[in-house]
Amino acid sequence: MDGLVIAVSVLWVLVLVLAVAVFALARQVGVLFERVAPMGALITDSGPRVGEASPRFDLTALDGRAISVGAKAAHAQLLFFVSPTCPVCKKLLPILKSVSASEKSWLDVALASDGEEAAHRAFVKDRQLDQFPYLLSRDLGVAYRVSRLPYGVLIDNEGVVRAKGLVNNREQLESLFNARELGHDSVQAYVDAVSGAR
Repeated sequence: MDGLVIAVSVLWVLVLVLAVAVFALARQVGVLFERVAPMGALITDSGPRVGEASPRFDLTALDGRAISVGAKAAHAQLLFFVSPTCPVCKKLLPILKSVSASEKSWLDVALASDGEEAAHRAFVKDRQLDQFPYLLSRDLGVAYRVSRLPYGVLIDNEGVVRAKGLVNNREQLESLFNARELGHDSVQAYVDAVSGAR
């Protein structure tokens, strides 16, 4: 009987120790959640800065549509730089289609790249990208200093760059729109401003 009492006592002590450990871990997760800021699109310092006027381009898309980049327009414009050989770009295309459909009341999406036209035409056909104007222009990539893909540039209807950055997932793509809604250069700039105000 004494052995049973000792065993139950030891088990109760272990349960209490585990309860304290779970509480401590839960508290630590909460602290880490507050410290780790959301990560938006990865902004590079090169090219036109957020808040500056976009370079103006009048281009013809692969399907013959005339597209003006950086001009005043009825809608904002998302330039999404892609490549037929970029696996992350291919992964994001269905997400881009979804975002384009859900944001069509205020946003026009155009794909941009450079290289051989035949490869890009095959890419458009294979990935069913006919809904997007597809711009082939080396000068466009140079003007925005695009060095890695996929890369997004959000230009408002006044022709001003509102957000830009390397986009590797849906959250980073949506962060371009969130930055615009929050009135900051990026989600990270918003988090820094909020943290600095505390």
